[in-house]
Amino acid sequence: MLIRSLPTLLIGAATLALALPAHAGKTLDAVKSRGQLVCGVNTSAPGFSAADSQGKWTGLDVDFCRAVAAAVLNDASKVKFVPLNSQQRFASLQAGEIDVLSRNSTWTLTRDASLGVVFTGINYYDGQGFMVPKKLKIDSAKKMNGATVCVQSGTTSEKNVADYFAANGMKYKSVVFDTAEAITGAFFSGRCQVYTTDMSDIAGARTKAPKPDDYVILPTVISKEPLGPSVRRGDDEWFQIVRWTLYAMQEAEEYGLTQANVDEQKASKDPTVQRLLGVSEDTGKLLGLDAQWVYRIVKQVGNYGESFERNLGPKTPLQLPRGPNNLWTKGGLMYAPPIR
Repeated sequence: MLIRSLPTLLIGAATLALALPAHAGKTLDAVKSRGQLVCGVNTSAPGFSAADSQGKWTGLDVDFCRAVAAAVLNDASKVKFVPLNSQQRFASLQAGEIDVLSRNSTWTLTRDASLGVVFTGINYYDGQGFMVPKKLKIDSAKKMNGATVCVQSGTTSEKNVADYFAANGMKYKSVVFDTAEAITGAFFSGRCQVYTTDMSDIAGARTKAPKPDDYVILPTVISKEPLGPSVRRGDDEWFQIVRWTLYAMQEAEEYGLTQANVDEQKASKDPTVQRLLGVSEDTGKLLGLDAQWVYRIVKQVGNYGESFERNLGPKTPLQLPRGPNNLWTKGGLMYAPPIR
């Protein structure tokens, strides 16, 4: 009779445990039971989440919601979008009114550790900036002493702008609003001289101006704003699904998988591509999903780069460059852990 040593038995048990399928968490069960993902998004943030006159939602954050639905429910269209302002967003997630918050929200220590939510990753690297009317002839943020500044309540922008003016020995008067729509309306009507928020938001807001060329976005960036989706704390299984959905979109771009070629790529001899598409291995079982979860994300929604280009890229009204949001292989910060 062969007697194994205790270390060998422990290693074998650990390996077996790692290979077991994931236990379905309560959020995953709820989503599957209702047959619909409930996703919290911005009320109106061009490029990230916005609805047209027919109620169709588009944007980088909207695409992410659809990617989660594709992975979990086999259908990217099975999403209910819930528009939330900055003050509602985390409370709605805490209360269980939404399954995922995908609303260009900044990942900070305070939010991650004290709100009962946890961020699952970063889908856009941003920073706070300023927009001013061109007629004021302001070319530097340090020339805004005494300015009236429009800012959205319940955002990191409030604290950042206070810190910036204080650090530079300047004074300002804040005009606070609950929604982006209210801010843009006030700014373009002349109620304030400066509009401050994330640079991507400013670019989107400028497209709504009666005469966009009458406004200039200053080059100054005063903060780090890593934006990303979040889920309720305490459901590790759901956290893993949402986190790896984001990484799957990034990994798909890195390995050249697109909506147009993903079917033919199933015949690829590349071991990583075979694993991503569920041809050689079933990574889905570790998440409580099936082997085709990444394939459906790419086929129904696209990779991260495709989503960026159609919502934020140079051919859109926002005309934003990839910059730090490019893949790590192209000089950017987008770096997905291996799906293996």
